[in-house]
Amino acid sequence: MPASAALLPVLAALGPVFGLIALGTVLRRCGFPGSGFWQPAERLSYYLLLPALLLRELARADFGALAVGGVVVALLATIALMSVLALRLRRWLGNDGPAFGASFQGVIRLNTYVGLATALPLYGAAGGALAALALAVMVPVVNLLSVLVITHALGQARPAHLLRQLAGNPLILACAAGIALNVSGLGLPPGSEGFTRILAQAALPLGLLAMGAALQLAAVRGRAPAITVTVLLKLVLAPLLAAALARLCALPALESAVVVLFAALPSAPSAYILARQLGADAPLAAVVITVETLAAMLTLPLVVLLCAGPHS
Repeated sequence: MPASAALLPVLAALGPVFGLIALGTVLRRCGFPGSGFWQPAERLSYYLLLPALLLRELARADFGALAVGGVVVALLATIALMSVLALRLRRWLGNDGPAFGASFQGVIRLNTYVGLATALPLYGAAGGALAALALAVMVPVVNLLSVLVITHALGQARPAHLLRQLAGNPLILACAAGIALNVSGLGLPPGSEGFTRILAQAALPLGLLAMGAALQLAAVRGRAPAITVTVLLKLVLAPLLAAALARLCALPALESAVVVLFAALPSAPSAYILARQLGADAPLAAVVITVETLAAMLTLPLVVLLCAGPHS
């Protein structure tokens, strides 16, 4: 497949994401459908629609004879090293707890919509199974780390408080349920296929619109260094690190490509939603996500071309 053809699915996936964020911004500025709409929309997306998407994909995935162990090790090592680096660079990522909590998510989170939407057309059914595996590994871990770092940065790191946040996190619960359904061989309960498909289809569009509606470009003022460092860490360093770790783990070409692709994804709307829920700097989170998504229009095609091209 020519390189230009391989890049088209990436561009086709990223364009709608940024378009929906921009549309949310325009709708909020126009006062449509009303100021009371957006906060309930955020909660609906975070507590119901996003979990339905994750549960559905994980419950239906067929992992087969893939190099699961190596993929898990490479993904976890990438997240761990990037988290340590973000903590070491805290003074560049945010001068206060709320700002650092927002920037930290920008370093480690991933946009599940972009990952799923690009892995299947680029890598086929096996790539789709690996994408589901990547979500099963990364989503619970990045949510755990995000909650731990944000609550600690805000001075709320009490054990009981942390346990409540983690035990009630809908994304973690959805991943656990999806994995359990997959491993047990039960899959989605009979009759739930159409129901979960409709919920899943609504998840990211509503979340992206809500994130765009809360976007405050004024939040960039005085924070350009933090935003720049966050974007460079997420979109440049993370995929390079993932590529090195995939080689160190001797992963096959397909598994290596998916690991690098998922490390290179921009941050997710759920970072903004979690920032709102926990009291971090949500406007900064929205700006970071938007800038990363826009920058990824340039960086993701390069990652696909150099490190994560299509495989037969």
